[in-house]
Amino acid sequence: MKKLLKSAGLSVLVGLLTAITVLLIKPELGGMTESSRDRLLTQSTRALHVTGPVSYRDAVRKAAPAVVSIATNSESQQSNANLPLPQRTRNMPEGSGVIVDPGGYILTNHHVIKDAARLLITLRDGREAVAWVVGTDPESDLAVLKTDLPGLPYLDLYDARTDIGDVVLAIGNPFGLGQTVTMGIISATGRNDLQLNTYEDFIQTDAAINIGNSGGALVNAYGDLVGISTLLFTRGGGSEGVGFVIPASMARFVLDSIIKHGRVIRGWLGIESQPLSSALARAYGVNPNIGIVITGIYEGGPAERAGLRRGDILTGVNGQSTRDGRKVMNMVARIPPGQPMTIQVLRDGQQIELTTQTATRPTIVN
Repeated sequence: MKKLLKSAGLSVLVGLLTAITVLLIKPELGGMTESSRDRLLTQSTRALHVTGPVSYRDAVRKAAPAVVSIATNSESQQSNANLPLPQRTRNMPEGSGVIVDPGGYILTNHHVIKDAARLLITLRDGREAVAWVVGTDPESDLAVLKTDLPGLPYLDLYDARTDIGDVVLAIGNPFGLGQTVTMGIISATGRNDLQLNTYEDFIQTDAAINIGNSGGALVNAYGDLVGISTLLFTRGGGSEGVGFVIPASMARFVLDSIIKHGRVIRGWLGIESQPLSSALARAYGVNPNIGIVITGIYEGGPAERAGLRRGDILTGVNGQSTRDGRKVMNMVARIPPGQPMTIQVLRDGQQIELTTQTATRPTIVN
């Protein structure tokens, strides 16, 4: 009996290995795409490593070619006839960008290319090309550029979860010195209270992000693009180990929307809110941190149509908890306008559920 079981187990193992091998060689037989096959291979390889890499050169070799330097000159430079011609036409290094598509799409920060009349990108291999603006999103401080340069290296946005403590590398062009790599870890995630952008969901890192790194890449230890470097927090003008990065998930949402529509189209609920503090929770007779307090309703907006009222405690959107007003706004923004949504509300001590459809968020021009 034991021999029979052992033989059967060996047969199952051999069959399983054979099936996996066939899927890896011909993924279409199992309904698997080539990208899914490559992802499975990558994850399997990483699972075999019990320790992190001693050197990050492979990650840099993978990621660095897709990071570009962005030089600009402004309308004022071009139009100021009092300046000598070389100063009027000179391209000044402003920041960095990341090629995220073989067709030439480049992600960078809005503040890097704002008011620029001309954009020149420089690749790590020395090639230069003119780029133009496809669209910008001041509310997240992102912009999408495009260039026609052929044979471009690129990095896919890596939407997988990143955790505090993960090793990351910042690749950019600080101070116009040329491409530079710095290393650190993810210090925090979900930073949304900096009040710098309308939509914030920053990764915080201690990898040095200096002036000129804006728009550059933050990659993990395997060279996967996990975010777009945006800004540093500093009191003395230098890097102090507190840098902020737009995560890949938000960058992808902005990229896809701009490519499809020329601008970012976000869902909108039409409310104003404030946190449910301990004092307010006592006044309402509820536990703190169960939701947010509605303080304003936009006339004609989805919230008003749903029957939401000032003073209601919003506890959930589509069944997801809503303890943070910024997170609620980010959550609703990714619901396509016109799509049904449910709102969970605590009113007069009673939990009720309302339904509505998201509207298109009014465009904010900066």
